[in-house]
Amino acid sequence: MLRYEDVAELVRIIDGSSCAEFVLDTPELKLTLRRHGIVGPIAPVPTPNAPHAAPPAAPMVAPTQTAAAPRLTGHQQVEAPMIGTFYGAPAPGQPPFVQLGSQVAAGDKLCLIEVMKLYTTIFAPASGIIREICAHDGELVEYGQTLFVIEPV
Repeated sequence: MLRYEDVAELVRIIDGSSCAEFVLDTPELKLTLRRHGIVGPIAPVPTPNAPHAAPPAAPMVAPTQTAAAPRLTGHQQVEAPMIGTFYGAPAPGQPPFVQLGSQVAAGDKLCLIEVMKLYTTIFAPASGIIREICAHDGELVEYGQTLFVIEPV
């Protein structure tokens, strides 16, 4: 079974190479990593242990980000440290960690990113005010994608 560290290492290797897609297919798991995000509909892959297959996922397009210049001069961008699913709240139905205009201190929780049922908490790198939230709850985010913009105070 792959561990989170194994997947993170694969992502780092692919990110540093010219490889556009990597597919690992075993009897227990099918893992597909694409450099430029999702390009079409995702079909569920049945596994021998799964009693029911999930319904087909809706087509998704990976967000495009320009990393050339900061969104707002002097503002701190918080980027996704990995590919995964963005969650702005600790659990469904609970209030989000932060909202537009929220004041945060360095180390405050901003969101969760889920990869293969493992959740990583993303913390504020500095004190400030949340000026942009660049991802939506349940959205697939890419490594290096801007998640938040914080105005220093």
